[in-house]
Amino acid sequence: MRHKVSGNRLSRNQSLRAATLRDLAKATLLQERICTTRAKAKEGRRLVEQLITLGKKDTLNARRKAFSILCDRDLVVALFKETAPRFKSRQGGYTRIIPYGKRDGDNADMVFLELTEKSRAIITGVKKEKTQAADVKT
Repeated sequence: MRHKVSGNRLSRNQSLRAATLRDLAKATLLQERICTTRAKAKEGRRLVEQLITLGKKDTLNARRKAFSILCDRDLVVALFKETAPRFKSRQGGYTRIIPYGKRDGDNADMVFLELTEKSRAIITGVKKEKTQAADVKT
């Protein structure tokens, strides 16, 4: 019986699952939008939201807890100085999951996991970048 057991195992043991979720959280906080499978996004969202809540507290204990999860000093500093202050007025819902399509190899549901309030515009697709480069040349 699965009493009080929450979360998806993602077909990994505990250490590999923790590393996967840590890497998802790092990528989401750095790039503000990542493409991943639906199951990984749902689990990664829990960790990202927990980290942003810690960032809003901005205490020494919160910084130590965030560092124990992320293991990256520069990212912890960016979390507390840049990312978390954008969400001061929000009481949750720091991320969203947007359906993208199916992966070719195994037909897995692909989604975008992104922060709801971004610091910069995110350009998706190579075609837009090429047309912008062509406009600059002419």
